Amino acid sequence: MAMASSRNGAIRGSLRPVSGANSSNLRSSSFKSRIPSSAPAPRRNSSAASLGGASSGDNGVPGRVRVAVRLRPRNADESVADADFADCVELQPELKRLKLRKNNWDTETYEFDEVLTEAASQKRVYEVVAKPVVESVLEGYNGTVMAYGQTGTGKTFTLGRLGDEDTAARGIMVRSMEDIIGGTSLETDSVTVSYLQLYMETIQDLLDPTNDNIAIVEDPKTGDVSLPGATHVEIRTHQNFLELLQLGETHRVAANTKLNTESSRSHAILMVHVKRSVVENEDSVSNEMENSSHFVRPSKPLVRRSKLVLVDLAGSERVHKSGSEGHMLEEAKSINLSLSALGKCINAIAENSPHVPLRDSKLTRLLRDSFGGTARTSLIVTIGPSPRHRGETTSTILFGQRAMKVENMLKIKEEFDYKSLSKKLEVQLDKVIAENERQLKAFDDDVERINRQAENRISEVEKNFAEALEKEKLKCQMEYMESVKKLEEKLISNQRNHENGKRNVEVNGVVTASELTRLKESLENEMKLRKAAEEEVNKLKSQSTPKTRSGEGEDAGISRLQKLLEDEALQKKKLEEEVTILRSQLVQLTFEADQMRRCLDRGSPGNSYSGTDSLPSRHSQARESVNGQKAPFATLCEQVGLQKILQLLESDDANIRIHAVKVVANLAAEEANQEKIVEAGGLTSLLMLLRSYEDETVRRVAAGAIANLAMNEVSQQLIVDQGGISLLSLTAADAEDPQTLRMVAGAIANLCGNDKLQARLWSDGGIKALLGMVRCGHPDVLAQVARGIANFAKCESRATSQGVKSGRSLLIEDGALPWIVQHANDEAAPIRRHIELALCHLAQHEVNAKEMISGGALWELVRISKECSREDIRSLAHRTLSSSPVFRSEIRRLGIHF
Repeated sequence: MAMASSRNGAIRGSLRPVSGANSSNLRSSSFKSRIPSSAPAPRRNSSAASLGGASSGDNGVPGRVRVAVRLRPRNADESVADADFADCVELQPELKRLKLRKNNWDTETYEFDEVLTEAASQKRVYEVVAKPVVESVLEGYNGTVMAYGQTGTGKTFTLGRLGDEDTAARGIMVRSMEDIIGGTSLETDSVTVSYLQLYMETIQDLLDPTNDNIAIVEDPKTGDVSLPGATHVEIRTHQNFLELLQLGETHRVAANTKLNTESSRSHAILMVHVKRSVVENEDSVSNEMENSSHFVRPSKPLVRRSKLVLVDLAGSERVHKSGSEGHMLEEAKSINLSLSALGKCINAIAENSPHVPLRDSKLTRLLRDSFGGTARTSLIVTIGPSPRHRGETTSTILFGQRAMKVENMLKIKEEFDYKSLSKKLEVQLDKVIAENERQLKAFDDDVERINRQAENRISEVEKNFAEALEKEKLKCQMEYMESVKKLEEKLISNQRNHENGKRNVEVNGVVTASELTRLKESLENEMKLRKAAEEEVNKLKSQSTPKTRSGEGEDAGISRLQKLLEDEALQKKKLEEEVTILRSQLVQLTFEADQMRRCLDRGSPGNSYSGTDSLPSRHSQARESVNGQKAPFATLCEQVGLQKILQLLESDDANIRIHAVKVVANLAAEEANQEKIVEAGGLTSLLMLLRSYEDETVRRVAAGAIANLAMNEVSQQLIVDQGGISLLSLTAADAEDPQTLRMVAGAIANLCGNDKLQARLWSDGGIKALLGMVRCGHPDVLAQVARGIANFAKCESRATSQGVKSGRSLLIEDGALPWIVQHANDEAAPIRRHIELALCHLAQHEVNAKEMISGGALWELVRISKECSREDIRSLAHRTLSSSPVFRSEIRRLGIHF
């Protein structure tokens, strides 16, 4: 392990300049070539630098091409044929050198950056050869890893081994992609792959065999080489890359020769394009005019684009040894010509030649950035131990020695990410606008509510005053009539007494003076009394007449009487409220006891006012009768009256309000009561409670009642017209209690099932609120969210098939697709069932297909068509995949069977 780490350090330290004079291939007593890494960098010729892709004025980091040599162990044929001969190569890995035997007494010694024995593992080969290059690619530099050697020496094994059965045998390609995928983020970064082969001087696409003549395009300004005609596949997981690599290997040209049973007849080139988003660190920029003043440059988003090129060169071979004939002979000629052109370019660059023949071969044009350009390059040369192939082994070693003289100038390619910054600012602006609209709407609703309450109070006061005035008027009239009646009776009695006295005087015939005086006095008293009675009657008339006409000028007695009447009415109202509360509490306790008994009988807990579960059992419980009588809440509604129960929702007493909203919620669970509650203004009262009260219990039960009412189509339209979607969205944003969020999600999910409310529901923020509630993570909340998404997707699919709607799904517009794909295989059955149904409905619209493929939904649809427990959903997924041309094309391209 210590040795491996030290070699990694040696590779990472290879970015130091190399002396051109000491790098020459001179003979010495013990070494053929000696390249000290600490010598100064050679002077590059300007023409060679321009051909290499790095201008002399650019800032870069010097980096020499790193070369490692790997020895293949003897195979079975060599063990038999060369049993009496020693290996032509002797390795000294601790000194990073090898000795090549010319004969029994003469050897040549060569130094490399790394010498790997036949026992070296694939992991160690990757760490010392390719891992430093991959790390540079993740930092923003271009990189190249290339394998060169004779046919049958293990180039493809080293570079392109898949390791399906044994993961320890994985090659550099597979291990490089593991590190790249692990070092990037799926949210902000992207990794795309192209897999090509250069066969008979023709560039062919291994991922799309029909694309067999790809042109090379060079940028006239920068000299960068690109292949716009190649297939670019975005890699999301390591398994996707393995499938693509396996697909490409099946299309690569190979043949059986004397040197190798599966000899590669083409150069395989894997191009990995990495785009990473980074944020520039803040730094202080001092003013040139004033040293004391400093300016802080804010951080800005940057994009780094880098490219990793992995090249598995076809093996060089001699025709008389490989036995190539006919077409295979032409292939061998083409391979040797391209490798010869590559060697000439490396020689020209190493010797600072004014001309580098890059255009002699398409291979050299593709690798112009790898030798003398801006890419960090590592070369691994593979050799065999057999003395029969000493000539080919010597040629391979000399190729590696010349490549060690090449020095590149490494540069980072980064650019300002205007698109990301613009998108971020647009999202912030949308949030500010939406919040402003919500606040403005809430302010208008509050003003309207206050005006409505003021008008109700004024009308109520006027009504009470008119009733009190009418009662006082009737009382005064009754008193007046009684007073007049008494006076009339008294007058008649006096008249009778007077007539009787007069008759007695006439009969007796004798009238004394005293009696006459007494009679006169009595008459005068009667007249005075009559006059006083008349005056009192007139006074009463004068007092009652103005009150009857205008109702003004009540005296202190009338005011006191009015106050007593109001106190008595208030006391009566309080008594009625207390009676109603006692009745509701009694019925509530009776209902809860009955529910608990039923739940114990069934063995599962119950909830008497959940409000959101629209299962048949909830309605059947509300409709059940107890001992042949009506349900408790129906009895309460008949005894107390629905209007009085709804009036208690506005009570100032918190306990009264909580009991009242519970009663209304349980009444709303019964389908027969829903229309009555809406007609009596119960829906408006529940929305006012949801808007104005902060008590969590009131909000939870009110949301449950609204969810029950939302099962009725007429009530759904009223909820939307009265701003119910905005209120439910605000409640979803503020609430933290899982039960409250479950009620709100259930209400929105019921509204999602109405075809006529789709556009309104989306524009008022209902879908965003539904997706925002997934932050809770509670299974019941997620189940309601999944049900709402399934209802919305079903309505969208129906509208699209009828020609009412066009364009991509509103769910995708609001960013619901990643969450849907993430929970498509959730452990909870209700969540998984609804999400699977939503995916099937989204896939029925062709305009959604491309985004679903890029978002990973295609794999879930294939899984649903095979593994879904419900046959109807499974058949719907299969039918959707079969009928969509986009899905069929992608499935054929990926080689998926379903």
